[in-house]
Amino acid sequence: MSEPGGAGVSEPDDAGVSAAAGDPSDFVSQVIAVVESIPAGRVMTYGSVAAALGSRASRGVGQVMAYAGSELPWWRVIRASGHAPRDHEQRALEMYRVEGTPLRWSRAGAFRVDLERASWSP
Repeated sequence: MSEPGGAGVSEPDDAGVSAAAGDPSDFVSQVIAVVESIPAGRVMTYGSVAAALGSRASRGVGQVMAYAGSELPWWRVIRASGHAPRDHEQRALEMYRVEGTPLRWSRAGAFRVDLERASWSP
């Protein structure tokens, strides 16, 4: 939305995607293209997917993953902490093991992706 007298100024929508940034379907297709390009055993954070698109809309990336993620290698897009997508940790762990994704383990037995070794950038 533009403010009165603020031509060209737009506010982010709920997904954090600016209307001035273009067609939201373009953002969705760009997120999908980046996620599909992540190699097996490698990951990107929600923020790094957004940054690869020249955006700061990590929440927008999260929304795309929530709606289209089942068709994508969703486990390769993780939180900035290195943790798997919330509520999908066990299934993600299975996929990380299959793909040989580098992991770090806590003394309590919790895991996270080793971002230093597994991060990927297109």
